[in-house]
Amino acid sequence: MRRVCPRDDCHYVYFTEPKVGVGVLVIHNDQVLLIKRGVHPFIGQWSLPAGYLDAGEDPAVTAVREVYEETNLTIAITNLINVYHLPPNQPGASIFILYQGQYLDGTIQAGDDAREAVFFPRHALPELAFDTTRQAIHNWLAQTTINQ
Repeated sequence: MRRVCPRDDCHYVYFTEPKVGVGVLVIHNDQVLLIKRGVHPFIGQWSLPAGYLDAGEDPAVTAVREVYEETNLTIAITNLINVYHLPPNQPGASIFILYQGQYLDGTIQAGDDAREAVFFPRHALPELAFDTTRQAIHNWLAQTTINQ
């Protein structure tokens, strides 16, 4: 069901735009970059650096910007990992674009809506927010186990 103009001569259909989120999996020295969320949903839990896509913004540019805003680190996008469609009853974005990023420069420091920013080793991961973060970490752990 979509909202439409009630006038017979209008024919306008209102399409609700989805919220698009963009995140980055950054692995450096076999550790994953996570931020402790300072905002809802999942305040106090850990996730990949991520944020909403601004209107007209290239998603890869959003990804680089969000990592910098939340961690003070400069990265380069190296790969598109996945595009997720999330159910409407789940908090956050309805479409989530996940990139892989390479650390380039900077001293890690939490900023924007992140309480903390930390590189975690695979054996000491904290409680993770969002299914997409858990899936990305699971895939990273499985991939590196296979490659060893």
